Amino acid sequence: MSQGECALVLEGGGFRGIFTAGALDVMQEHGIYGFTSLWGVSAGAINATSFKSRQIGRSMRIILAFRDDRRFMSLWSWAKTGDIAGAEFMYDEVQNRIDPCDNETFNKNPLRMYAVATNTMFGTPAYLPCKHFPEDVVKVRASASLPMVSNRVEVDGHLYLDGGTADSIPFAVALGLEGSPKVPDHTPAERAVVVLTRERGYVKTNKTEQMYLRSHRYDGYPYYTDALASRADRYNACREQLFELEEQGRVLILEPPRPVEVGNTGADGQKLLELYLQGRTAAEQKLEQLQEFAG
Repeated sequence: MSQGECALVLEGGGFRGIFTAGALDVMQEHGIYGFTSLWGVSAGAINATSFKSRQIGRSMRIILAFRDDRRFMSLWSWAKTGDIAGAEFMYDEVQNRIDPCDNETFNKNPLRMYAVATNTMFGTPAYLPCKHFPEDVVKVRASASLPMVSNRVEVDGHLYLDGGTADSIPFAVALGLEGSPKVPDHTPAERAVVVLTRERGYVKTNKTEQMYLRSHRYDGYPYYTDALASRADRYNACREQLFELEEQGRVLILEPPRPVEVGNTGADGQKLLELYLQGRTAAEQKLEQLQEFAG
């Protein structure tokens, strides 16, 4: 395969994103950077940041160091700030001072990065280009702001929440598949590497989204509530399409080898470390294929 025609797509999943961190660290250690676009959803957008800034180990360090810090992810933060993931702590203190993003490298890297968020007025996905840090970190925050336990995040006059509601695994837009949204300045890739944070046999139910709907918090946004109500069906159909593309040779999938015991907000250090190592192993086992796909 020729280089320069491959997208990298990163699913979200809160603390499950440490699996993705492990896979990306292996890619970087082996110089696998030949992607033309980078798409991150929620925790995937956070991981994408450290990949674009080429900081091996940063995502893993942050998760393990602050997994039980109430400023990072906690009900205390939710009660105090309205965000279960402490926005000021995560996107300012950690991002800029404690374990800072290499903004200079991020900004010089020509790789096009998109943080996927959900427009709460229309219930549709938004693919927010992250071109320059620290200004664009608000787009990553928008992508990773979970419904009900987060404040909506304003970007360019629009209000957003977690991208997983509208497009959990944005391979279709990355590949320019028929019926997918068109993104300005994006040339569809011929193939994609997709990192999932659920095992292959996983089937999503609508239990979490039904909880959001029963809260009536979003009753004034009917298109958004429709998106919440249909998320599980769309997610499962999306995965079926993804596996079909894998059979056709258009995508390469990295995924956990067994059911994941880490939740969106799980903070068990041993389980997190094990999941990170699973991500590393998944990438190492497909190293030749990754090099072939992305160069």
